[in-house]
Amino acid sequence: MGEFFGGVAGIGFMLASLAGWLTHLYVCFNEELWGFLIAGAIFFPVGVFHGWGLWFGWW
Repeated sequence: MGEFFGGVAGIGFMLASLAGWLTHLYVCFNEELWGFLIAGAIFFPVGVFHGWGLWFGWW
């Protein structure tokens, strides 16, 4: 049973990371933040944390 919940948590984290990165791309395209867009596209965690920050109002 523990392996099941670990797998579900892993898939959930991957989906949340992808959604955060896509949010980053969408906002950077719309706000024309080209340098930040390139940084988040090259270094994935930058885009993920930026996307999550947008969701939770950190930025």
